[in-house]
Amino acid sequence: MIITSLLDTDLYKFTMMQVVLHQFPGAQVEYRFRCRNPGVALAPYVREIRDEIRSLCSLHFQEAELTYLRSLRFIKSDFVDFLGLFRLNEKCISVSPLPSGEIDITIQGPWLHTILFEIPVLAIVNEVYFRNVHQVPDFVEGRKRLDEKITRLGDAGLGELKIADYGTRRRFSKAWQEEVLRVLAARLGTGSAGRFAGTSNVLLAMKLGLTPLGTMAHEYLQACQALGPRLRDSQVFAFESWAKEYRGDLGIALSDVYGFNAFLRDFDMYFCKLFDGARHDSGDPFAWGERLIEHYRKNRVDPHTKTLIFSDGLTIPKTIELFNRFRGRCQLAFGIGTNLTNDLGYEPLQIVIKMTRCNGQPVAKLSDSPGKGMCDDEKYLAYLRQVFEIDSPHSA
Repeated sequence: MIITSLLDTDLYKFTMMQVVLHQFPGAQVEYRFRCRNPGVALAPYVREIRDEIRSLCSLHFQEAELTYLRSLRFIKSDFVDFLGLFRLNEKCISVSPLPSGEIDITIQGPWLHTILFEIPVLAIVNEVYFRNVHQVPDFVEGRKRLDEKITRLGDAGLGELKIADYGTRRRFSKAWQEEVLRVLAARLGTGSAGRFAGTSNVLLAMKLGLTPLGTMAHEYLQACQALGPRLRDSQVFAFESWAKEYRGDLGIALSDVYGFNAFLRDFDMYFCKLFDGARHDSGDPFAWGERLIEHYRKNRVDPHTKTLIFSDGLTIPKTIELFNRFRGRCQLAFGIGTNLTNDLGYEPLQIVIKMTRCNGQPVAKLSDSPGKGMCDDEKYLAYLRQVFEIDSPHSA
């Protein structure tokens, strides 16, 4: 079994799931899979993927896992009680080969009961693919590359730069992710004095004594397009619903669901003061940082008190460049995914599972980056761009 624990997922799945339990328990959703790499044939592995998903659906939370979740200050006891009864339902997910050699993965059902599929299913697809294509992995090369990254982070003047692992969904394997995290923790240090800030993976955070990290993902704001009172107000509705749940905790807002211009229009003085910061996940990160700092100033908020999180396709050189640009001007955090957990010299899979419908209506993300499109309704995309006054055709 690739996935042996339901904790082997990203923290933001639990933080969003808690909001769903308390505020949107009846929401019905659909997710679809996409591999962005051209010419990658995943169809030969459908049977293996199905077998792994069947094993995933047999899991339930162990008492030690529930106790760990209960120890997190922002997780509420009734949510943990619910998780004690929770299992993923295999009837909600289908995996089919396509004539092109690609695969179709569709997830449908109550949001509350399907939200935990995404991360482990992506991890399954990755590990099944790589264990078939690279049966004798070049871990020597992987360890060399990891060593070079850590050495680079030791350069003079980078003592305050901290990184975190965001790489569960695109990891080479579960075992490799754990090895990478153990090395990073040992060599960079953890805690307030360390330079390895933690991981989005809840199981590895528990196992290795690391800080679990995460707040919200795109699906949360996308679902609010169907759940809020009015489409134009859906971003504001999402942030207000989040604040209702967490009362100022977990205060990092995702900034790119409708493009950055629309985010800044909605992220007014109230949200600037209420939220601890924002996360970048598409578009030019340097322009994003400059504009967000200026936005805080215009709203009479000291940028030094706010955190800018960068998490879009980061490498160590790019992280260092961003750190040098914004150091001393705000608080900084960097979440590195694929480049940490799937850098052994092979081309990583660029695979995603995105929410495409909620309560029967299309939902989408209007991205600041091309190539991230994933919506099966062009009329809805055009309407969404019109409502949020966005000219760019990019969507995700």
